[in-house]
Amino acid sequence: MTTGSRSPSLSMRVIAASVALAVLVALIFVVLIDAMAALEDSKQREAHSQDVVLETLAVQKLVVDLQSGVRGLVITGDERFLEPWVMAREALPTRLAALERLSVDNARQRRRARDLATEINDYIEDYTVPLVNLAREAPAAARSEVAREEGRTRTDEIDDRIDRFLKDERALAAASAASADRQSERAKRLAIAGLAACAALIALFGVYLARWIARPVREVASAASRVAAGDFSTRLKAGGPGEVGELTVAFNRMAAELERNRRELESQNQKLRESERRKSDLVRIVSHELRTPLASVLGFTSVLLTRDVGPEEQRRYLEIINAQGRRLSTLVNDFLDADRLEEGELELSRRVIDLGAVVAEQVQLFEGQSTKHQLDSFLPKKELRVDADPNRLAQVIGNLLSNAIKYSPDGGTVHVMAEQVDSIVRVSVRDEGMGIPEELQEGVFAKFFRGEADASGIPGTGLGLTIARSVVEAHGGRMNFESARGKGSMFWLELPVAAADQ
Repeated sequence: MTTGSRSPSLSMRVIAASVALAVLVALIFVVLIDAMAALEDSKQREAHSQDVVLETLAVQKLVVDLQSGVRGLVITGDERFLEPWVMAREALPTRLAALERLSVDNARQRRRARDLATEINDYIEDYTVPLVNLAREAPAAARSEVAREEGRTRTDEIDDRIDRFLKDERALAAASAASADRQSERAKRLAIAGLAACAALIALFGVYLARWIARPVREVASAASRVAAGDFSTRLKAGGPGEVGELTVAFNRMAAELERNRRELESQNQKLRESERRKSDLVRIVSHELRTPLASVLGFTSVLLTRDVGPEEQRRYLEIINAQGRRLSTLVNDFLDADRLEEGELELSRRVIDLGAVVAEQVQLFEGQSTKHQLDSFLPKKELRVDADPNRLAQVIGNLLSNAIKYSPDGGTVHVMAEQVDSIVRVSVRDEGMGIPEELQEGVFAKFFRGEADASGIPGTGLGLTIARSVVEAHGGRMNFESARGKGSMFWLELPVAAADQ
C-alpha cells in the first residue's frame, strides 16, 4: 500500500518538475528572442547611420573636387584642370538624392540634407558656373579678390553645414552603438541567469530522484560495472536486509577471489616476461661473445692436429688457446654470477683481509697485458683492513683494471690508488681513455649495458660493472664513477674498515 501510494506521487512530481523545466526553458527562449530582436534593430540603426556618414563624406569630397577644379582653371587657365569640377557636377545630384533618401527616417536630418543640397546647387549655378565662364573670357577678373572672397564664404557655409550634419549623424550612430551594447549585455545577463536557473532546477531534480532510487541495488550494479571493467578491488559495504546482505557477501567474496587470481596471473606473466628477456639477452651475448674465442680455440687446435709445426710456433698456438680458454671461463663465470645475483644467491666467504694487498696483486697481474699502457699505483704501507671475500674483491678490482685498459685503446697511464679516510677504505682506478658521454652515464651499471663499446669494437658482455657493484654493495659498501667524453673515467669503491677486534 505504501509502495503503491509512493509511485504515483513520484511520477507526478517528476512530470511536474519536467513541465516546470520546459516552461522555464521556453520563457528563457522568448526573452532571449526579444532581446536578440532588439539587438538586431540597434545594429541596423547603427549600420544605417554609418551609411549616412559615408554618403555625406562622399558629398564632401565632391564639393572639394568642385573647388579644386574651379581653382585650377582660374589659376592656370588650362581646361584640363577643370575635369574634377565637371565630374563632381555630374555626380553630385545622385549623391545628394541618395543622402536625402537615407535621411528620410529622421525629419531633422532630412531637412538638413535638403538645405545642404540647395546650398550646393546654388554654389554650383550661382558661383562656379559664372566663375568658369569668367575665367575663360577674362582670367584676370576671375582671379580678383572679390571672386575669391565670395567663393571662400560659400564653401565655408557648405563645410559648416556638412560638419553639423556629420556631427549629428555620428551622434546618432554612437547612440545606436550604445543601445546595441546595452541590448547585447542584457541578452548575456538573461542567458546566464536562464542557464543558472535551468542548472539549479536540473540539480534539484537530480537530487530528488536520487533519494528514491534503491541504494543497495544501485551500489551492486555500479560495483559490478567496475569489476567488469577490471577493478577487482571493488568492495560493497557489508550489511543490508535479507537477500541483499547475502548478495553483498557473495559479491565481495567473488571480487576478492578475482583480485587474488589476477595478482597471481600478473606475477606469473611478469616472471615469464623477465625470463624471456633475460634468455634473449643471454643468447645474444653468448652468440656474440663466445663466437670469437671458440673460433680461435677450434682453429688453432685444428692447426696443431693437422699440421707439423715447430716447438716455438706450437707454444705460441697453445698460449693463444690458453688465453681464449681463460676468456671463455671468465665469460661463463660472469654469466653464472649474473644469474646468482638475479636470484639473490651470491655467496661470500668473508674474513679480515688487507685490501691493499689485493689491489697490488691485481696491478701486478695486469701490468704485462698491454705494451701501450702503464699502471701507476699508489698504495699506503699501512694495511687497509676490511671484512670481505678476497676472491670477490679481486674480481672487482680486476674488472676495473681491465675496463681501464680496454677503454683507453690509444694507451696511456692507468692510475690506481687505495687509501683509508676515517672509517672508509677507498680504491679508485682512473684512465685517460674514451670517457663516457653524459647521456649514457645513467645506464653504466645496468646489466648488458655496452654504451659505445660495440661501435668501437671493444669486446665484453656488459655484465662486469653490474657484478662488481653488486659485490661491493653486498659487502656494505658503495661504488660509482666520474667521467666525461674524451677525458677518461675514474671508477671508485668504498668499503667500511674492519672492526679492531676482528
